[in-house]
Amino acid sequence: MSSSLRPLVLAVAGAGVLSIGGLTWLGRDLFGAPGNAGGRSSLLDLLQEVRQSPGAARNLQQPLATALPPPHAAWRAPLGGACQADPQMRSRLLALAERLRYDSIHLRIDPSNYGERFRQDAFGQPVNPTPQVVVLHETVNGIDSAINTFMTPHPRDEDQVSYHTLIAQDGRVVEVLDPSKRAFGSGNSAFNGRWVVTNPEVGGSINNFSLHLSLETPLDGEDQERAHSGYTAAQYDALAVVLGRWMRRYGIPANNITTHQHVDLGGERMDPRSFDWHELQVRLASIGVLC
Repeated sequence: MSSSLRPLVLAVAGAGVLSIGGLTWLGRDLFGAPGNAGGRSSLLDLLQEVRQSPGAARNLQQPLATALPPPHAAWRAPLGGACQADPQMRSRLLALAERLRYDSIHLRIDPSNYGERFRQDAFGQPVNPTPQVVVLHETVNGIDSAINTFMTPHPRDEDQVSYHTLIAQDGRVVEVLDPSKRAFGSGNSAFNGRWVVTNPEVGGSINNFSLHLSLETPLDGEDQERAHSGYTAAQYDALAVVLGRWMRRYGIPANNITTHQHVDLGGERMDPRSFDWHELQVRLASIGVLC
């Protein structure tokens, strides 16, 4: 366990809100059939959801045909064309999946920071709540800051934030929220012309049909620069394990693995900065989920 996680895990466990358990789905499904120390800004300060202007909110109260996301570039994930598995990498990831059955962290975050998935939008139209997109993020500050934010009550809608999974720099997987729940990972957002409007006062987002996963940012990335030193091999290993599980369970195609930067309609997000798609591609190919 990394030095940044150890004191936090002990403190949370003492409060009775954290349990160490097995992510049995990792071994079972991955390879089967198809408060801020030092005055640093909290994750909340950096990830407040982008809200639409009053004019946009008024437009959403018009007929459903006008309640569409604004024009937005289509996404093309750089993950195709790699079908050859690396046997050694596959063995390593299989061993990791087995190990994570017994060595993962589960949180019980504050209910104000997540919700149920809707089956109807704000206009009474049926919507599919099944996860269909995965959005990749980064924590910007350390993983302990992210966890503290998720466990803190936030009565105001604009302050509420969460992801489904966090991955620490040492590769440790922190399960924040069950995939059946709606994480508040992207505010004013759309993916390939789709969003869901659940509140006409604040616009639409992809949260109702998305899964959100965040990588812990390295120390040299705890700023607003456009790049940093990147993520560790252990993080890419764990990321492939979790994504492989989700892709098989929900039938999510590789092209629906995207970034917060892409789905953000406000144009303010950059995460995950310095992400190496090739590192993810070779791992997903090795576990057989790209072809």
